[in-house]
Amino acid sequence: MMDLQRLRLLGELRSRGTIAAVADALSYSPSTVSHQLSELQREVGVTLFERDGRRLRLTEAAHVLARHADVLLARVELAEAEVAATAGAVTGVVRIVAFQTAAFLLAPVLADLAERHPGLRIETVMSEPDEALETLERRGCDLAICDEYEAVPRPRPAGFAFEELHVERVKLVVPRDHPVAGATPARIRDLESEVWAGGAPTESHGRLINEVCRRHGGFTPDRRHQTCDVLALLALVSARQAVTLLPELARPERDPGVAVLPIAGRPVVRRIFTAVREASLPRPALVAVRTALRAARSPAPEPPHATPPNGLHALNPSNL
Repeated sequence: MMDLQRLRLLGELRSRGTIAAVADALSYSPSTVSHQLSELQREVGVTLFERDGRRLRLTEAAHVLARHADVLLARVELAEAEVAATAGAVTGVVRIVAFQTAAFLLAPVLADLAERHPGLRIETVMSEPDEALETLERRGCDLAICDEYEAVPRPRPAGFAFEELHVERVKLVVPRDHPVAGATPARIRDLESEVWAGGAPTESHGRLINEVCRRHGGFTPDRRHQTCDVLALLALVSARQAVTLLPELARPERDPGVAVLPIAGRPVVRRIFTAVREASLPRPALVAVRTALRAARSPAPEPPHATPPNGLHALNPSNL
């Protein structure tokens, strides 16, 4: 009989690539991970790993076993969730991965859950949206809070259940004395010669800036400053060193040195959504968390022809 925890380690090695990365992610020692994988190979009776320099390379047999492990672990999770549902008690641990701005949507929900379900323990980790779904897929968390922009939508992997939590517009942020600061709405094509600040091209915020400049302005932005930290972005814009795009939830208007403008043309929209593994859906603790988030979610913004509001929430996040 194969050990499920060893099968999980195999899946982690397939995803992360090295024993050291697996050990770091799961708080094991590398020697423990190596020993458990060796035991799994012994249990199976076929070669699962081959040395490739200092790394372990998975054999074809290992990839076959890893695919079966995904199914087995999902079935075990579903069984655990359905057994917990028969008891109906909202207890245990729910692990949530969210990007930092989303924490300001999540915090009031956590307060409500703590009052109504004292036996429920919720643990949160702040992480980039691009990493949240990967963490959920690896069973490193129970619920992920992600975002996407209509210009750069995220994939919807099979085996996950998704639910929209918050919808908001993205605004242009320029120095307060910028020539376009009085424009309502502002035209992106008027900013072709500007220096831009934003996320790296591989991050969602960086991809957003590239796509908006291409669609609305017909140019590739000169992005000299790469960061997703809202405070850093506002500092750069306020110092007249860059322009950027920020969603309403980031509340860029809090900085007196910037002007926050709607974008001319089709509104640029950001959607924030939750994702869970379908196998975990019956679990009462997760049902309680998703129900609370659903009750607190914001309405969609006004239709595209309407003038968008300046801000949805008086929050003070520091990151996208």
